[in-house]
Amino acid sequence: MNNVEEIFQKSGAILKGHFLLASGLHSPIYWEKFRVLESPIYTEQLCRMIADHFREQEIQVVAGPTTGGIILAFETARQLGVRGIFAEKEGAAERAFRRGFSINPGERVLTVDDILTTGNSTRQVMAAVTKQGGIVIGIGVLVDRSEQGVEFGVPLFSCLRSITPTYTPQDCPLCAAHIPLVKPGSS
Repeated sequence: MNNVEEIFQKSGAILKGHFLLASGLHSPIYWEKFRVLESPIYTEQLCRMIADHFREQEIQVVAGPTTGGIILAFETARQLGVRGIFAEKEGAAERAFRRGFSINPGERVLTVDDILTTGNSTRQVMAAVTKQGGIVIGIGVLVDRSEQGVEFGVPLFSCLRSITPTYTPQDCPLCAAHIPLVKPGSS
């Protein structure tokens, strides 16, 4: 077990059961990132991994999605000595920078997120960045749990790659076995 997986194990962040993910998919494993993010020491270690990976890329802004991405953007930005901002949901499929946050045209932006499954929230933040004229330089995530890997057109760094099965509701063996579905989180 590597150090990152140990962090998630020690903090009780890897849950087993039958979960409804924010993407609408079902999974037997849920990564409860807030069990990790409640610890400043673990958060600092993981964000340092992301910051160190992109340190030579002349990042000017770090942007993440609400909610976990707020913490990650702040801490990664702190370690890079740049601004940290977040994009909030706007409608069902978009995110926008509010609260006076803006990106200047041509600014180099690192996008961060907690758990990557389908990449929807990351794509929404990227769209908000490019809408303001920013340039997404890369993406940093705590855990890439995608089965196939997700392509964004920019470098992706994950502190941990852990392929975790997901199922559409109609193809879910956990549903077929009548295991109760749990919807963790707030999305």
